[in-house]
Amino acid sequence: MIKLVYCLRRLPELPREEFQRYWRENHGPLVRDRAGALGIRRYVQVHTLDSPLNEAMRASRGSDPDIFDGVAELWWESPEAFSAGATTDEGRKAARELYEDEKRFIDFSRSLAFVAQEHPFVGD
Repeated sequence: MIKLVYCLRRLPELPREEFQRYWRENHGPLVRDRAGALGIRRYVQVHTLDSPLNEAMRASRGSDPDIFDGVAELWWESPEAFSAGATTDEGRKAARELYEDEKRFIDFSRSLAFVAQEHPFVGD
């Protein structure tokens, strides 16, 4: 399995709550509905909490206070399965639709995406 990890920052004009609501209620169902065309096996949204715990962790590590608003994780069986979605008309259409929707809430210039492989040490 490989994973696309997408560390998201919201558009500057969106409050975090609105960003996360849109991502969860609008974009999430779009991804779910297009997963078959793109060969996605699993999709998870991880939403950042406004919490004193996050502030304390950032302060203890000297981290940038401009944290990500959330992380999207998408799984594919293999690098070939990841690439295969771009080889069909249905997959290309699904990818375009998702990208167009992402423009409504994601600040691409401050977000980060990369392909990775998990190496679990605890749990499944």
